[in-house]
Amino acid sequence: MSSWRFLVSRRWILFFLAVIVLAYGTWWLGEWQFGRLDDRRDNNAIIEANESDDPVPVGDVLAAGRSVSKGDEYTVIEATGTYDVDDSLIVRYRTRDGAPGVDVVVPLVTADGTAVVVDRGWIETDDPRFDPVADAPSPPSGEVTITGWVRADGEGDSTYVSDGGMRAISSEAIGEALDREVYGGFVELLSEDPAPTDSLEPAEKPDLGEGPHFFYGLQWWFFGVLAMGGFGYLAYDERKNGPRGQRPRAGGAAPAEPAE
Repeated sequence: MSSWRFLVSRRWILFFLAVIVLAYGTWWLGEWQFGRLDDRRDNNAIIEANESDDPVPVGDVLAAGRSVSKGDEYTVIEATGTYDVDDSLIVRYRTRDGAPGVDVVVPLVTADGTAVVVDRGWIETDDPRFDPVADAPSPPSGEVTITGWVRADGEGDSTYVSDGGMRAISSEAIGEALDREVYGGFVELLSEDPAPTDSLEPAEKPDLGEGPHFFYGLQWWFFGVLAMGGFGYLAYDERKNGPRGQRPRAGGAAPAEPAE
């Protein structure tokens, strides 16, 4: 057997450094996936605790100009007011089971004039000119008491309100578009009292699965172990049999040395 001295050659040192970088990268990516798994579990615990509690007054959770905290997501609130149907909006490009549709958003104006942004639910449609006032089931008229899940505002360009709609809900953007004071965040409707004549499809229950993060984390770590194991195997093979380009061919002599 040959010695291990070939490992201090430039080629093997660079190879070793590349493997170290690769192994560190896969370790970091694995840790990142497990961190996302921990976040998902924490969020699920908050949702499970909040969604099963009794409703609390909207003012105990939401306030005008204040963002929804992570711990308040999916808290069940109760609010009383009057729907301003003329200010109805739609959330575009919402699909369910492959069917196109929109969510219908209507502000519920409370006694002090502050409005709760209420996502009343989903309706199937592929009409680009869908009118939430004329085409969607009407909410109860007069004073109504609602319960619903608290949700945090969306972010980015998708929240921009134009032509009566947007792609994601932001109370701030809606308040500016409608020129009215609104509570921060929005509410996904659970119930209305009195009940409407016709209802929209209610909000889908939150996904409490853990996702693929655990297996992705293991996969990244496996790649790192594979890289280090591959380095060890190739080093052992070269120590035992010599450099691949200088090994005897099967049934023949060793490769000729290049002419000087």
